[in-house]
Amino acid sequence: MNQDNGTDLIPFDIDLTFEEARRRAEVVAALGPDWDPVAALRSEDEAYALLYSGLDAEQRRTYDLLVAAGVLPREEPGGAAAH
Repeated sequence: MNQDNGTDLIPFDIDLTFEEARRRAEVVAALGPDWDPVAALRSEDEAYALLYSGLDAEQRRTYDLLVAAGVLPREEPGGAAAH
């Protein structure tokens, strides 16, 4: 193995900015013209509310502890977990 401090190495730099922009454009194109981001977020909020509805007292206390610790998001729409 040749260990002469990299004299055989050729500098190689690549800028992924263009590829990332292309990837994002492909994702949006794949979603199609009917995709509505506002409706998608609204549906997520509704599903989240349904998921944690109907908790008994002990489950509610555990839920509140997890929210306070930042493990679960707040209940209001658009709430996000701290971690």
